[in-house]
Order: sequence, then structure tokens, then C-alpha cells
Amino acid sequence: MIGDYLPILFVFLLAAGFALGALGLTHVVGPRIKTRVKLSAYESGVDPVGPTHSRLNVRYFLIGLVFIIFDLEVVFLYPWAVIFREQAAQGPFILYEMLFFLVVLLVGYLYIWRKGVFEWE
Repeated sequence: MIGDYLPILFVFLLAAGFALGALGLTHVVGPRIKTRVKLSAYESGVDPVGPTHSRLNVRYFLIGLVFIIFDLEVVFLYPWAVIFREQAAQGPFILYEMLFFLVVLLVGYLYIWRKGVFEWE
């Protein structure tokens, strides 16, 4: 039973070892010369004017989270669409299941719309 998971564990350890090795190697081999130019903020080749760290509106993050959530939900539609034709021959359950899923998505979308997430004011 545990022998079935050894290849997965090996790949995980290999990936972690590679990441840690690459980070360690750049820390050991990389240059450590810190100048004023290297420590300054870089904005499209233009020297920054004013404070380089500014606060962003929380709405940017809300829109980003909403996009990620609904984008991931759409990813679930693709495998369903691939197997729909062969599974639909066995009965309409797969259609009702996806309709329920889409109704839950619609309710979530209407909820965030009513909360004003999409309004910038």
C-alpha cells in the first residue's frame, strides 16, 4: 500500500531538493555587491517619483479573488463536457448535477453583485 506512493514521494523530494539547491547555489555563488542603483525601485526604466510603496485599493484584490474563484469553477466544466455525451446515455443525473453546480455559481455571482464588489464608487 505505501509502496504505491513511493514514486510520488520521490518526485516531491526531488522537486524540493532542486528548489532548495537552486536557492542555496545562488546564495553561495551570486554576487553580493549592493549599490544605491541596485537597491532602488525599478519602474519601467524611469526613476521613481515620490514614495515607492503605495497602498492599493482593496477592490483590486476582491476582483482578483472573484476572478480566480470563478475561473477555477469554469475549469470544472471542461471535464464534465468531455464525458457528458457518454454519461448522458445512462441517465439525466449528470445534467442535473451540473445544473445544480451552475445554480450555486449563479447564486454566488448574484450575492457578490448585490454586495457591490463590482462597483468602484
